[in-house]
Amino acid sequence: MAAASPAVDVSRTTAPAAPSVVAPAPPRRDPFAGADLSPKPPVEPRSPTEQQTRFLLPAGYRMEPVLTEPAIQQPAGIAFDGNGRMFVLELRTYMLDADAKDQLAPVSRISRWEDANNDGVYESHSVFVDSLVFPRFVLPFGANAILSMESNANEVWKYTDTNNDGRADTKTLFTTNYGRLANVEHLQSSLLWALDNWLYSTVNAFRVRWTPTEVLREPTGFSNAQWGASQDDDGKVWFQGGASGIPSYFQFPIAYGNFNIPDQYEKGFDDIWGAPLGLADVQGGMDFVRMPDGSLSRATAGSGANVYRGGRLPGDLLGDYFYGEVVGRVVRRVRPVKTEGITQVRNVLQPEKSEFIRSTDPLFRPVEIKTAPDGSMYIVDMYHGVIQESQWTPKGSYLRAKVEQYQLDKIVGLGRIWRLTYDVLGRDTTRPRMLNETPAQLLRHLRHANGWWRDMAQQLLVLQQDRSVVPALKTMARRGTMLLARVHALWTLEGLGALDAGLVREQMKDTSPRMRMHAIRASETLYKTGDTSLAANYRRLARDADPDVVIQAMLTMNVLKVSNANASVREAILTHRARGIQLVGGQLLKPTGELGVRSFSPEQRAVMERGAVIFRETCAQCHGETGLGAMSGGVRIAPAFAGSPQVTGHPDYAIKTLLHGLTGPIEGRTYAGQIMVSHAQQSNDWIAAVTSYIRNSLTNQASFITPNRVAAVRAAHAARQVAWTYPELASSVPMLMQQQSTWKATASENTESAVRAFGTAGWSSRVPQKPDMWFQFELPEATTLAEIHFQVGGGGGGGGRGGAPNSPPPPMLFPRGYSVRVSMDGSEWSAPVAEGRGTGPSMAIVFAPVRAKYVRLTQTAEVENAPMWNMQQIQLYEMRAISP
Repeated sequence: MAAASPAVDVSRTTAPAAPSVVAPAPPRRDPFAGADLSPKPPVEPRSPTEQQTRFLLPAGYRMEPVLTEPAIQQPAGIAFDGNGRMFVLELRTYMLDADAKDQLAPVSRISRWEDANNDGVYESHSVFVDSLVFPRFVLPFGANAILSMESNANEVWKYTDTNNDGRADTKTLFTTNYGRLANVEHLQSSLLWALDNWLYSTVNAFRVRWTPTEVLREPTGFSNAQWGASQDDDGKVWFQGGASGIPSYFQFPIAYGNFNIPDQYEKGFDDIWGAPLGLADVQGGMDFVRMPDGSLSRATAGSGANVYRGGRLPGDLLGDYFYGEVVGRVVRRVRPVKTEGITQVRNVLQPEKSEFIRSTDPLFRPVEIKTAPDGSMYIVDMYHGVIQESQWTPKGSYLRAKVEQYQLDKIVGLGRIWRLTYDVLGRDTTRPRMLNETPAQLLRHLRHANGWWRDMAQQLLVLQQDRSVVPALKTMARRGTMLLARVHALWTLEGLGALDAGLVREQMKDTSPRMRMHAIRASETLYKTGDTSLAANYRRLARDADPDVVIQAMLTMNVLKVSNANASVREAILTHRARGIQLVGGQLLKPTGELGVRSFSPEQRAVMERGAVIFRETCAQCHGETGLGAMSGGVRIAPAFAGSPQVTGHPDYAIKTLLHGLTGPIEGRTYAGQIMVSHAQQSNDWIAAVTSYIRNSLTNQASFITPNRVAAVRAAHAARQVAWTYPELASSVPMLMQQQSTWKATASENTESAVRAFGTAGWSSRVPQKPDMWFQFELPEATTLAEIHFQVGGGGGGGGRGGAPNSPPPPMLFPRGYSVRVSMDGSEWSAPVAEGRGTGPSMAIVFAPVRAKYVRLTQTAEVENAPMWNMQQIQLYEMRAISP
């Protein structure tokens, strides 16, 4: 960077990725215009054998069922452990009717399957984890263990089978602050252990990493993805867009941030060429229907994600990217074409106006695709009637009309997993047994032709942390005859903490540009732990003849904040005319600003900019520039802010900490800094700015803190003269209760939808609000409640058609007046614990802590021309004692 410019963290500053839209959509019209809604025969499910005849495939390819209903129901994802056993994510509550009834009921599961006789069909199984709330992913994690998390939860858990009976019997916390409350289609998914030993998921703008002592976290760019992540042979993670229906971010590793690359999709890439089914059942209405065949015309619902690396299909598939378009009922084959450091994606079959896999069965729903241990490709087919979540199928909408026309909501509880093979090659019948092998035996698999074997061997070696293989790994990295084996050896050394600067400097001079590029990336770990002499190597490689190497050197210098990196970037731009160097270098020199990737009001942006300055000047030395906690002698000086549930929880936690300080262990962990000093001498504006900043940057997202709130907390504890201890502080502030599937809700109006008030779908009274109208919820056990927060929506015309042009905005549907009463048995109610008037789209009702199992909100105001009452995303805060 230039001497006069501050260091820039590209993971938060570079331009957002180009929107996942290839061409502007035509003007919207009435979605019903031209629609055929006449009575039709219902769509009927076919047997797997019948469905098999409905696939339209390129010559020589076959689809074979390896696992079907009734053994599994509504599969959404698969993963293989080191012995080739297949874990299946079964979302048994997804869209059981058009209103998503009981979607968050705890009845989903993760099953484990084995092909015991090696005939290619999985027949032996166990239910590894049961009674789950819409689990988000499954990642095998060593022997007899997986990582997973549930919807609307915040924690990733490790489930382990300790007695080898096929069922997990222990559950341990892996990491927290990983999730959010949202529609099930807008939550994180697809946890992937990548070549660089970091774990990536969709939605989250951060990555995590297992180490023997802790789980690390670092900010990344934004993937703009919903369900689907895969990696290529170079460890670049490819993210799949959901609503866009096309790949989202794939240009460079997401750890370096986002870059705006024009023309990264070929013209017409979002055109979908499915079989002529005639249903026209697309959420966007007739604008998205290709007539007269009634198929999907433009991408709308992408899922799955797989860079094929298996070696048992034709060689020209290697490195191609495959994903499912579930509304179009197709699997697309994408060819990445790299020119001058920039990748453009192309539909291989676009010239033929076709797709790689199509089906004339309208229930084909390819939700995930994976390279399998046998070298083939597996396609997970939910085989389901309704594939869009209920927020897109409301009564009166075009899609709801289509669902009811063909009775698609009646087709539930099915699911198939298919193997794609090629006649001439067939599958590899070698059975993996990596979980029973020694580290020395695992090393052999780093040379396997199938990328799945290489990835799994590396993961197991890193998890085992057996350094006896280090000499052999170094030899492989230096003199291996297979480039990909050398790459894996290098990253395995990095994962074992055995990488040394001498080795990476050797590889930075390798004849292969790919090896030079990996040496740069792998060396970042050494730079972060203190070997800043590597900066000279980065500057030299920024003058490399290969554009990919130059781009990697620039990205590395930027993310590591290497001094005078801008000078090297300018030199690269002047001396190397490759388009990728020009685009990346230009955006590094002119970033959009640290706050450019988030949408803030002008007032919030001013607060964030001031808070960022305060943070760098006052906090970063202990808490680290990226909020991960600075290190001293291998010990963390202060807690990490990034991903901290305390920082993003109730605002009073951060306020009280700054006002009075914090001392002693935090959740049993001691830090080198020992004590957080008081900043009570600072103004209320100062404290509000820096706390708002740390709550809304560094991978965090939470409410802003106002100076008035700081003043109120300051006044309430004016007599306090000593620092807080963590148990004392944590017990003094309300804590957010994690939503549970056992929460119940009823209402005086529209009671059947009351439970949806806890999610983004929301509850509405459906009739104008009036005095004594009520909403009530029941918790599984009594707790000490202190606050109730919720969001409200605006009134609308319904039916999905929108209001008249230039009409006034609809009224907000908050309760115009309210009272809150509590009960322990649902019969005898307290006097009001809170009363007031509604305030707007976001409401927080605060009251003195009170024990309650039942809570009832009553609408108390008499209002002329009253609107309906709506609530969504209810959050409850409780007072909880924290043990010392």
